[in-house]
Amino acid sequence: MDVRLSQPGPIHLIAHRGNARDCPENTIPAFTSALSLGLRHLELDVHLSSDGVPVVIHDHQLRRTTGHGGSVFELPAQQLVQIDAHEPQRFGERFRGTRIPLLQDVLALLEGRPEVTLFVEIKRASLAHFGHEQVLARVLEVLYPARSQCVVISFDLAAVYRARQLGGLAVGWVLTDYDAHARLKYEALQPEFLFCDHTRLPARGALWRGPWRWAIYEVDSPPLALSLLARGVHYIETMAVYPMSEALQAAQGGAAQGGAARSSQST
Repeated sequence: MDVRLSQPGPIHLIAHRGNARDCPENTIPAFTSALSLGLRHLELDVHLSSDGVPVVIHDHQLRRTTGHGGSVFELPAQQLVQIDAHEPQRFGERFRGTRIPLLQDVLALLEGRPEVTLFVEIKRASLAHFGHEQVLARVLEVLYPARSQCVVISFDLAAVYRARQLGGLAVGWVLTDYDAHARLKYEALQPEFLFCDHTRLPARGALWRGPWRWAIYEVDSPPLALSLLARGVHYIETMAVYPMSEALQAAQGGAAQGGAARSSQST
């Protein structure tokens, strides 16, 4: 969803692990829900299965989202896609039968939807377990048919750099720190996107300018989103997809009405 306000430019909402507040995170229901609410930007997390297939899940340990013991790294993809990822601690049995998706399953949602962008975060645990070359080769192979709609992101700067070399895809670096050392690195890399937790940003002032676009997470407050917009941020990543989209649309309406009222008073 792109919401235009009185300030220059729109706010682009990125569905963080899909509509992860209302559905199990990183699942097909979460992504289809976000798309049905009008969002055009999705974010997901990728690990490799034991047989090197990219699967969509945040933690390589299965317990939190599935209730199943063990690690993604210990099981082949054929077994992983049979495991429920219904987050029983949050949703009980409501989403029973929702499986761990493969990356290629989520890419199928982009077919016929050229307006949708998918941010694919390569997790550091997989990079450490399998090595950069194997992880990037397997992920980029899956993404290649939809490369014009995909952005590879990671906390791991070497992975971002290698993705740019290998894939011809847009890339984004997820910052751990907003400081001069990080600035030197990303000014050298020139990524298309910089992601950062809003709590790691300085309290005020415009963010560093460059050819990159800032994407700030995890934001579930419309006033915070608007304040970030004023500082040069145009991408807001949120799990609270429905309330954020509703609130920002309301703010858009208020801004439009305020503008019309000022115009009427001036004539």
